[in-house]
Amino acid sequence: MTTKIVLIDDHKLFREGVKRILEFEQSFSVVAEGDDGSSALPLVEEHQPDVVLMDINMPDTNGVEATAALINKFPDVNVIILSIHDDENYVTHALKSGAQGYLLKEMDSNSLIEAIKVVSDGGSYLHPKVTHNLVQEYRRLVEENTSKGMEKFIEYRKPLHLLTRRECEVLQLLADGKSNRGVAESLYISEKTVKNHVSNILQKMSVNDRTQAVVTAIRNGWVEVL
Repeated sequence: MTTKIVLIDDHKLFREGVKRILEFEQSFSVVAEGDDGSSALPLVEEHQPDVVLMDINMPDTNGVEATAALINKFPDVNVIILSIHDDENYVTHALKSGAQGYLLKEMDSNSLIEAIKVVSDGGSYLHPKVTHNLVQEYRRLVEENTSKGMEKFIEYRKPLHLLTRRECEVLQLLADGKSNRGVAESLYISEKTVKNHVSNILQKMSVNDRTQAVVTAIRNGWVEVL
């Protein structure tokens, strides 16, 4: 089946570059483009896309506002925010608006394609660098609450009852903010092998995507947050 995509970004050159990348994926089709968040509603209404790629910074209606309006009218639409900002405040606002993904514009083409596939299947996808920053913020909040006696210390332990040792290593690297390529380079294995490990991890942990896996691992003390 073809994944229909609407691309909204006020920089024409960037749009053309993204569109060219997506055209190499036979299962993708960019059905419409817009240059401002205000164009999102009419384009989605007309083309009924599976995924909307939305720039966060646009002159009139920004991506967060446009996403909130889209989700309000089309609850099933999947929005991926494109941004130059890795600050957790931007990410939090984007996710609160209903976005299912958050990618930095420094991403490589493989990450973009992977994100679209994950989100179109109902999952969520955060750029690895963004995941790392959110983990750091989570750690800060835990330490702050611990100092106030509001949170018990979570002892770190590998989930060997659930995952293999190699899968534990992969999970730790995901929590460290590594991409599939980064994990592959760290463990001296192929990206295909990494993808297989990630799939196994998600299945064993009963989660839909790597972001949920990292959050679950942190809450259970299955990874070290450095």
